[in-house]
Amino acid sequence: AAELWTHNLRVASLIYVTDNTSFRPIEDPERLARIRESLCSVLKVDGDAKGAKTDFARGVTHTERRLHQMMFADRDYEIADDFKMRDSEQKITVENCDEKGYSVVNIECRDRPKLLFDTVCTLIDMQYVVFHATIDSADQKAYQEFYIRHVDGCTLNSEAERRRVIQCLRAAIERRASEGLKLELCMSDRVGLLSDVTRIFREHGLSVTRADVNTMDDKAIDVFYVTDVAGNPADMKVIEAIKQEIGQTMLQVKGVVRYPQSSEEAAAKLRFSFGNLFGVPGQVLSNLGFIKSLT
Repeated sequence: AAELWTHNLRVASLIYVTDNTSFRPIEDPERLARIRESLCSVLKVDGDAKGAKTDFARGVTHTERRLHQMMFADRDYEIADDFKMRDSEQKITVENCDEKGYSVVNIECRDRPKLLFDTVCTLIDMQYVVFHATIDSADQKAYQEFYIRHVDGCTLNSEAERRRVIQCLRAAIERRASEGLKLELCMSDRVGLLSDVTRIFREHGLSVTRADVNTMDDKAIDVFYVTDVAGNPADMKVIEAIKQEIGQTMLQVKGVVRYPQSSEEAAAKLRFSFGNLFGVPGQVLSNLGFIKSLT
């Protein structure tokens, strides 16, 4: 199983792997070191000041919570002042309620599944305590109001801190907001399948903006959201060619999810493509990110 998110030209992924022969976790330290070294080499990008971080986690990990933590630690919320929000309907404010001793966070944005999970996890990971909350939705819009304090009991007293909370909540809302053409793959699982499928995407000029990879019994059940390398809608002629190569009945188109993007974001996507993330020999054998077990 694996899940991958992209946001602000950064990628985070959790990949669950076993030894190809024993089907058990890989325990050999030397082998793990070789895998880590190979992955860091593959993921290295010239001019990337942040670089790539690769590590292994054992034990139970909540995938979506961990992805949020990885991207937060990677500071994916940091964007240039002139970078426009993808969703122009998104409004986030932070004000202090001095008479009650709380800071009040108000969020208005497009509604979607797991939105509340994403915002609450972000506040918790930023070391804030939620004392009261009001949640509502209407006409595909979500309205959230949180009364919070820092774990030390203080409110958000500086403009810099309030700005950071807004940036982090904005990132949390956008990370899971899938963009692109949704493709569902269902076929017999085998070693190297993920690498082969994403190689085909790359060879046809597609980028993967989000992926959810699962195996049930001997079946691979995967979901990919794809665009062209510029972040524009995928050409349906290209999709038909891919279906011919993979199998008409095995790869199904399930619809388009897209949000408006600024010209700056479109230009940035021309320089960054995730279509080749898994396009290396064999299967990727690690968790991408600096992972701490959440047992």
